[in-house]
Amino acid sequence: MPTPTSRAKPTNPGTWAPRATSSSPAGPRPPRGAGRRILLVALYLLLTGVGLLYLLPFAIQIVTSFKTDPDAAANPLSLLPNPFSLESYRRLFGLGNAADAVPFSTWLGNSVLVTLFITAGRVFFDSLAGYALARLDFRGRNLLFNGLLTVMSVPGVVLLIPKFLVLNQLGIFDTYAGMIVPLLVDAAGVFIMRQFFLSIPREVEEAARIDGAGVFRTFWSVVLPMAKPALITLTILSFQGSWNEFTHFLVATQSPQYQTLTTGLASFVSGSLSSGTQYPLKLTAALLATIPVAVLFFAFQRHFVRSANSGAVKE
Repeated sequence: MPTPTSRAKPTNPGTWAPRATSSSPAGPRPPRGAGRRILLVALYLLLTGVGLLYLLPFAIQIVTSFKTDPDAAANPLSLLPNPFSLESYRRLFGLGNAADAVPFSTWLGNSVLVTLFITAGRVFFDSLAGYALARLDFRGRNLLFNGLLTVMSVPGVVLLIPKFLVLNQLGIFDTYAGMIVPLLVDAAGVFIMRQFFLSIPREVEEAARIDGAGVFRTFWSVVLPMAKPALITLTILSFQGSWNEFTHFLVATQSPQYQTLTTGLASFVSGSLSSGTQYPLKLTAALLATIPVAVLFFAFQRHFVRSANSGAVKE
């Protein structure tokens, strides 16, 4: 018979009573974020490996430029030149034997000249055309814009023979004018500038017109300074496109004095300028041709990425 002291006393609903806990010892638990950290480390290692695999051809190109011809032929994938040599650089810049010299300086000068004129022309004319399609109301504007989109969809290879015939008929074949003038306007650049100008509020232009500014004055002094992100994007794309242009220069010129880096390297790789493989010399020329575009892109990479999501004015 239970004694009075052993009876369970009813707990008062208004009082606090400690909750019964299990007496069995709990095992050690792993840290809550340990699994996530391990997954992130594995992901970073995978991305690092893929990045190094992607950079491997560029590393081989740089190292091969310091190799000799026998070493490059015997050990094409080696990352240690044995012996170390600067002969390919001497030949490209005419510091060695005159008989073995490559007209690299001529190619470089033509590429710089053509690229500067084409880039400046595209930035100016594409901006004018884009502003006209975005803001000016004239008959046939929609038809002209649809024609622009049609031109963007046509492959460039289809226009090679018509380009040659037109240049020959105008008498500018195998001249600097034939190399530069057809590339001064780009359909993609016009489209980029038009889309950016459409994002600018019309109130800004109306305020300029109230102050007495004309159409060109409004474009040049008010709208164009606001289009800095689009202009930077267009400059990078125009420089890269004109610097790496090959097919147009191939049909627009035939004299060696008008060869650019792309056409000169193509003739060099095809073996028309020298005999043998000469991998160090060819890869050195390709490396030097890549440096200007790489420097320009990395210098303006921040602006180039930001321009995709930036606007001129936020309402």
